[in-house]
Amino acid sequence: MAQELYTRTNQKIYFAGLALEAMGKAQDSRAMNAQALIQAERESALFHLYGALLGLCHEIAGFYRLPQAGAQRAELLLTREVLEAVAIPEIAELVELAEQRETWLAQLLSAYADLFRPPVAKKAAKADVTQPLIQAVSLDEPEVVALSREELEGWRQNLKALTVRFREGLSEC
Repeated sequence: MAQELYTRTNQKIYFAGLALEAMGKAQDSRAMNAQALIQAERESALFHLYGALLGLCHEIAGFYRLPQAGAQRAELLLTREVLEAVAIPEIAELVELAEQRETWLAQLLSAYADLFRPPVAKKAAKADVTQPLIQAVSLDEPEVVALSREELEGWRQNLKALTVRFREGLSEC
């Protein structure tokens, strides 16, 4: 494979697509380990989507010859400090997307960070024999819903479209 920066981004977007395709097959499967396969492919897709984002950041940083061009995490490039040092429109857009929690990019970064957090056991109330058997349920803690294949595919399409648009602006005439 060529050693151009864009090849890594393309490869990661493609690999995310393969993982999502395999996730869809696992969802349709009646295999005993279908849930494990779905989780494995979900994490694989998320890993590759983050890698594609990092690849895109490397493309932008390489084009503008930023000192952070070799950053090992996308978050190191998607900061206000980097943006204030050199005003780059592509970085500005990515920073803006990353800072707003409701955007697909912020959700992708959050979901990727969650992969590295240890699982937390639900806190159960201690059984008190003097209390009635009906327990109050706390509505403060929303139940965590696993990422759907459709949501991950949406992120992939958004990242793909953003990559194409940025590359059109980055290409030298």
